[in-house]
Amino acid sequence: MARSTNCNGTTRRDCLKLGISALIGGGLVDALRLRGEASADSPAQAKSVILIWMDGGPSHYETFDPKPAAPGEIRGKFDPISTNVPGIQFSHHMKKLGAIADKLAVVRSIRHDQGNHGAGNHYLMTGAPPRIPVGCGAFVSFHPSLGSTTAMEKATKGGLPPYFSIPSMTRSGGPNFLGARYAPFVVPDNPTSKDFRVRDVSPPLNLEITRVDDRKALRSKVDRFKRISDKAAGDPALALDDYYEQGYDLMASPTAQKAFDIHSEPDSIRDAYGRTPFGQRALLARRLVEAGVPFITLNEGGWDHHESLFDAYDKKMPAFEGAIAALISDLDQRGMLATTLVIALGEFGRTPKINGKGGRDHWSNAMSVLFAGGGTPGGQAIGATDSRGYAAVERILAPENFASTVYAKLGIDPGKILYAPNGRPVHLVSDPTPIKELMG
Repeated sequence: MARSTNCNGTTRRDCLKLGISALIGGGLVDALRLRGEASADSPAQAKSVILIWMDGGPSHYETFDPKPAAPGEIRGKFDPISTNVPGIQFSHHMKKLGAIADKLAVVRSIRHDQGNHGAGNHYLMTGAPPRIPVGCGAFVSFHPSLGSTTAMEKATKGGLPPYFSIPSMTRSGGPNFLGARYAPFVVPDNPTSKDFRVRDVSPPLNLEITRVDDRKALRSKVDRFKRISDKAAGDPALALDDYYEQGYDLMASPTAQKAFDIHSEPDSIRDAYGRTPFGQRALLARRLVEAGVPFITLNEGGWDHHESLFDAYDKKMPAFEGAIAALISDLDQRGMLATTLVIALGEFGRTPKINGKGGRDHWSNAMSVLFAGGGTPGGQAIGATDSRGYAAVERILAPENFASTVYAKLGIDPGKILYAPNGRPVHLVSDPTPIKELMG
């Protein structure tokens, strides 16, 4: 099983199956009861979201906010490039995205005060700051994630779960009090493999689906016992039942089988995305959108560059940004971009001054976020940092505005009040103001 670490060496668990780790924490078995309907002022512009999470915190300097006039220790080694939108420049390696900048909107002015991985991840993944200080490597959940809330609000057809996280769940990507049924379905398998096969989607070898049906019928008889069926009891077995039902639905679903059949894609399409794990996961995300899945997170680690940043970007960025450009272009050519919101971001930006190891450290005063599709007007650079990239100074925005934008795009009222199982009211987003320039 693959494992990865963040800057302080804390091991991050990968390959979570069916979001089982989301059981950690109180009250996760009980289902949330929402009050009120979605706001009539927030008509849906998107049916699905593909959120590309750059875990570790990508540098805004080396992506979408270059500072060519700054001193060398701030400017860095990469020169900016012109995009196909006059007046908008990206960094050196963002060539393919620069060529379709008229389809993109970049927000350069989101800032916050959570400068470590655990807290920053929570803030951007949920739209809510953590309630207490958390460590850099922490997996914390004080509020439902964007994906879990969307899963609750947007039902799917054909047996597919409404929320996927590939190849692992982000630190704060779980459901909190919404319940384990809204945890992400995790696909840890490598889609570049010739024998790529998603676990829990096909019946085990030598076990026909009719025999699975028989076992399901037997289980339903056992589940009539009050201990299992009484949802007021808060029995943890209920969460496992949710996973059991989800697994059965996937095995019995032709829609699921088709969505995961990435080998049916023409070689030209697979090559356009790139034969890398991330490229093929981006292609899988497009196939899941086609199948009606409303929220997919692509959790791409390795962006915590405290040293050798420029060498790392030379190696990683061309294939990575090329895959994002291919995804956006593919969605556009298929007529799907108008209803699919594509986002790329991490938990924060990086420090202005390059450190002694040739890297940049954590910096939450400035970051860049990429938006495309879902009714987003393209050809925009929204907000600005100062001339040296130290801080957002124009059109200053917060993670709450980011989260509200995602919800509003999906037709979910960001001002909705949720009710925890104990009756405690919780604002979905404390400041339910979306970024108006992105709303079209």
